[in-house]
Amino acid sequence: MRNSVVALTAALVVVVAPILGGCAADPVRVPNNQTSAQTSVSIFSDGYVRVAQTAASATQVVDGEAEAEASITAAGVDLSTHITSGEESSDSLSEPLGAPEDLWERIRRRFALPTSNHNSVQREKVWYTRHPDYLSRVEKRAAPYLFHVVEEIERRGMPGELALLPIVESGYQPWAYSHERASGLWQFIPSTGDQYGLRRSWWYDGRRDVMESTRAALDYLTRLYALFEQDWLVAIAAYNSGEGRVLEARRRNRAAGKPTDFWHLELPRETRDYVPRLLAAAEIVSDPLSHGVTLVGIPDEPYFQVVPVGSQLDLVVASNLLGMEIEDLFRLNPAFKRWATDPDGPHRLLVPVDRAREFAQALAELPEERRLRWARHQVRYGDTLSEIAKQYGTTASAVRKANALKGDFIREGKDLLIPLSGGDLPVYALNLSPQAAVGSGGKIVYTVQPGDSLWEIARRFGVKLRRLATWNGLSTRDFIHPGQDLVLYAGKKQVVKTKATGQRTQRIQYTVKQGDSLDRISRRFNVTVSEIREWNVNDLGGPYIHPGQELTLYVDLTRQTL
Repeated sequence: MRNSVVALTAALVVVVAPILGGCAADPVRVPNNQTSAQTSVSIFSDGYVRVAQTAASATQVVDGEAEAEASITAAGVDLSTHITSGEESSDSLSEPLGAPEDLWERIRRRFALPTSNHNSVQREKVWYTRHPDYLSRVEKRAAPYLFHVVEEIERRGMPGELALLPIVESGYQPWAYSHERASGLWQFIPSTGDQYGLRRSWWYDGRRDVMESTRAALDYLTRLYALFEQDWLVAIAAYNSGEGRVLEARRRNRAAGKPTDFWHLELPRETRDYVPRLLAAAEIVSDPLSHGVTLVGIPDEPYFQVVPVGSQLDLVVASNLLGMEIEDLFRLNPAFKRWATDPDGPHRLLVPVDRAREFAQALAELPEERRLRWARHQVRYGDTLSEIAKQYGTTASAVRKANALKGDFIREGKDLLIPLSGGDLPVYALNLSPQAAVGSGGKIVYTVQPGDSLWEIARRFGVKLRRLATWNGLSTRDFIHPGQDLVLYAGKKQVVKTKATGQRTQRIQYTVKQGDSLDRISRRFNVTVSEIREWNVNDLGGPYIHPGQELTLYVDLTRQTL
């Protein structure tokens, strides 16, 4: 067996070396049991041989036909070449590595993307090392989901670095929502989500479903890998920028006689930063301590288990049966946007492994009439709040409280949540992010909370106390009070409370595009023109907006589904 492996390795060197001869000289990460960094051929302890991608494409394509043809066969792409398994292979290679210490170690063992000394990678790496607390927060957020993501990546034979892609996409926040209406861990926009089977409804958003979105993201990446001649860096760029844009960039380079690898493509700035950000994260994860980053470690074991629920189920009822906080249940099931699971399915819940058996048993014993305590009512012409409440056997005040209504005015066609009990309302949390993420350098409106001080707020957002006071026309010794709004400009991504009450709203910065109008933007994000004007009172000098102008929007994520 040893001779056969050596022969195979030598054959690969002979085939690959001429192809790589003209490639860029960026260093290549060769994972465990490396044979030669010069040949970029790696024999893994799991019995797989992989040839690392290089900066230049190894396949010459005259036009785009090969790319289009490759996409048709993407479902059958072999992402790794298996030699053998069992004791024979371990005799011919180095000693087995044994069980990984945690999920980070498991991911590191599958690293297969090329490293690069490109300035953009070094810049992103510096950012990570200067913000070691960021990866610590990401690690905490990723803990419930990472085992499932790694399992799926390994099952498909894909590079381990892809498990880090949600760090770049969403910071492993399942409720992340962008100004381009991308949502979830893997940040699918509606059209791409539709293409990959991520169903959306009033109740459910498959883009936030941990299992479904992971399946869809890896399906998409597999297709892109085939479309772009098995070049992972270009495939990852296309995941961010769109395959059409990358195809066009490659066509331009071919016509000009330029290389078509990622590093030579003219792509949007966001995409030019996107791939280096992933490579930098991989370098940090490969050796966190040498970069001044401490990763506590995520156990290499499943965090959740799938439990069928059969039909629609009130999520507070489920959380009571589980003996866990409703927010923790929502965190595992971020796709369910309302107080209950979708009546059309999926009829399942992800629950902590150690509670799954007891939950399934308790659910089986739950009477049918106790599965739901809420209803959905669509307001019809002539409806009044009191009549609707009477129809469902509850009170108008209870309906007002459940829907954060300030008065009795209701609008035809709108949906109301109706508590089916007139007693004390449980604290229901719509399954949305309770906070608003504001991008780098963005304007923030922060609502003062009880116990806050100017000094504490300045420290929390990483700004100077004097600047915070100046921005708000205050002295550094002035008192502030709960409910007061403060304006600040943070130099890094922050999470802040919005002015929303009774529901969860995310603040986004929207860049006006050619052809936009306030009416068009309001319809796109399901807000009103008057709300946009109120939120941007200091930035709208007149009735018109112009391309490139930045608008602040407070988006109710329950409405961003269709």
